[in-house]
Amino acid sequence: QVPMVESGGDSVQAGGSLRLSCTIPRFNVGVDCMGWFRQNPDKEREGVAAFDSDGTTSYADSVKGRFAISKDRAKNSLILQMNSLQPEDSGMYYCAVKACHIRGLPPQWGATGQGTQVTVSQ
Repeated sequence: QVPMVESGGDSVQAGGSLRLSCTIPRFNVGVDCMGWFRQNPDKEREGVAAFDSDGTTSYADSVKGRFAISKDRAKNSLILQMNSLQPEDSGMYYCAVKACHIRGLPPQWGATGQGTQVTVSQ
């Protein structure tokens, strides 16, 4: 069983919105520290948003004010609402766990899924 399953990726035009969802059968979204990162073949992995154990959220500067991370406790899911999307937001998006003792966006992530592709065109 995979640790988590991401969904919701799609192709949209600049200015559009997407809602990514991550089901987490092997973890507890209410307890574990987790977040989202994105990856492009020609770029380094970039942390996008994350929850700390006390519920504090952190965002990459490039997405602040446009993206929002949240939890759906009833479905044990992690959500990433993305608004005002830009071409530079394109990439494969992954949800993942992170070490709780590292606050904010971590340099490394733990268990993750297979990702969901987001493509934003002009």
